[in-house]
Amino acid sequence: MKEFRIEKLPALIPSLLRISRDAGTAILEVYGSDFTIEHKDDKSPLTLADSRSHEVIVKALSGLEGMHIPILSEEGKSIPFEERRVWEIFWLVDPLDGTKEFIKRNGEFTVNIALIQGNRPILGVVYIPVSGLFYFGAQGLGSFRLPALSFDDRASVDAVTGMATRLPDADAASRYTVAGSRSHMSPDTEAYISTLREQYGEIDFISAGSSLKFCLVAEGRAQVYPRFGPTMEWDTAAGQAIVEQAGGEIRRTDTGEPLSYNKEVLVNPFFVARCGNRASGNMHD
Repeated sequence: MKEFRIEKLPALIPSLLRISRDAGTAILEVYGSDFTIEHKDDKSPLTLADSRSHEVIVKALSGLEGMHIPILSEEGKSIPFEERRVWEIFWLVDPLDGTKEFIKRNGEFTVNIALIQGNRPILGVVYIPVSGLFYFGAQGLGSFRLPALSFDDRASVDAVTGMATRLPDADAASRYTVAGSRSHMSPDTEAYISTLREQYGEIDFISAGSSLKFCLVAEGRAQVYPRFGPTMEWDTAAGQAIVEQAGGEIRRTDTGEPLSYNKEVLVNPFFVARCGNRASGNMHD
């Protein structure tokens, strides 16, 4: 596979916003119905919305003109490593991130689409179907927030970014704030937050589901998101791209290196995401 030319990245954004929005529409059709809940082999929940979103995204990504890039999706994750290991670039997709939040009907679930090159995310789109809000970022472009109502399918990337808010948001609160999981609060996370209180004094805490925590960090509404619990590569890739292109970082707690992708085992190590604004303090603390 030939190396993907980075200068092509921005031009992909309008198509990816449309694809994620269409996937969100398919999700909301199920969300508004009396849906049933199944369980995967790992006991995690699965609904019709997961599979319908997967179908919309895979069909649309496969149909992008001139793009012949493999796709790894949570709902199609059985591709063997021997096949994946030669991929220089691929789409990494979570069709419905936050299925538990979907089932609880609290609105805190997202559609995640990332482009991985050289084991690093170079583009990410996170769409929140219930609020109709896009977050997106790409190498060489930066990161942005855009209401779906402002998006026109025919708009160029320049028009899209012209309507969007560049991240981090200058109007974000400056008080030290920690983003945390609504469904996965571990003792290690609580201990980490205690060390932050010792360093910064009184802090605020925002609890949110799915990739919303990365979006909060990219915006600067949260300075840090510590994750001392299990995640998969498709859970983090799009959010990592958005955080990094907003000037932040996501680092492993064991080695201090950024999260990498397309590993043989697709489970992420523990990590801490930090925003890039001044309120985040020393990014390498």
